[in-house]
Amino acid sequence: MTLTKVKLDDRTDPDSGRAAGASSAAGVQPHQVIREYVRAGIIISAMPVAAEQIQPASIDLRLGTHAYRVRASFLPGQGNEVLRKVEAMDAYHIDLTNGAVLETGKVYVIPLQESLQLPQHVRGFANPKSSTGRLDILTRLITEEGTVFDQIEPGYKGRLYLEVAPQTFSIVVRTNTRLNQVRFQRGSGIGLVNGALRRRYRDGDLVRPFDERHPLADNLVPVTIDLKGAGFGSIMGYRARRFADRIDLELKGHYDWEDYWEPIYFRKEASLTLNPGEFYILATREMVRVPHEFAAEMVAYETRSGEYRVHYAGFFDPGFGCDPSGRGSKAVLEVRSHDVPFILEHGQPVGWLRYEKMAGRPDQVYGQAIGSSYQNQGLALAKQFKPVPSA
Repeated sequence: MTLTKVKLDDRTDPDSGRAAGASSAAGVQPHQVIREYVRAGIIISAMPVAAEQIQPASIDLRLGTHAYRVRASFLPGQGNEVLRKVEAMDAYHIDLTNGAVLETGKVYVIPLQESLQLPQHVRGFANPKSSTGRLDILTRLITEEGTVFDQIEPGYKGRLYLEVAPQTFSIVVRTNTRLNQVRFQRGSGIGLVNGALRRRYRDGDLVRPFDERHPLADNLVPVTIDLKGAGFGSIMGYRARRFADRIDLELKGHYDWEDYWEPIYFRKEASLTLNPGEFYILATREMVRVPHEFAAEMVAYETRSGEYRVHYAGFFDPGFGCDPSGRGSKAVLEVRSHDVPFILEHGQPVGWLRYEKMAGRPDQVYGQAIGSSYQNQGLALAKQFKPVPSA
């Protein structure tokens, strides 16, 4: 199923630049509004947008027909176009139509199929998709004249590009591969006021269990690390194996996980020493829930708490963890230590969840009904791997 765009002037309020039928409410734009953006030509694509690209609170972006290998990461800056910078770097052209390998330690810039004609009051924020983060693929969205990564200014009109830098595994991608996603926001972000957020936090509506030792701060819900798993002898995390075979991102449940990951077991102590330069998959102690009227994003914990990075892929859609069981879903953490070894302890705070109000209740929410890959998850590897029997 595809969605066909129509002429912008047929579906747009000329005074507001708002797609006809789209919500004018402030907040994160839901599935049905993003669908209207496609139909109104606010989101434009070289190929028709597939219905499955549109998530409850974001849209998946697709790689175009070619990539450029560049010598270094960059931002174009004011007055500069991305491809002019690429040409100045004497970049190597790579055809993606039949698939191509992107190698670790290299940086690639890829024109995306989608471009934007945003209204003046709508901005965008990008993040890697969950599987992208779990494979340690660093992706950053670039706009024409951009001065920061992963942000799209209100009223932006132009092409979109993705910088891709595989860190641990070489990967196979092709035209239409989806590595990242964009969330649209009308107006400024709207969070819960402290009192309402505190009540929902204490009531277990957002994360479980509630731990009074970790109070809220600046409308952010803390999450901590789980280094005990299911108990003594169980897997509490995974460390990536170096020099493994490449991974074709279009293959699901295909690869034997043991060929790519070393399991880490809970033994004598509920702690883990992170080795510099190595990549780990861990999980939160808490079960996370995102009620349908909210979207959430993982943000970095206080940088002075240690030299490590947690969670590359930060978006949590409305409905995440809200299946009928009421159990919730763990947030999987992609962890890398910087420069020096660092010891993590069980229950140590490692990140914040920022909850923001949706502009309207989405007509589709995260879960099995739309084929979401990570609902009800515990500690889970990317969907390209066969399931771990004991996990």
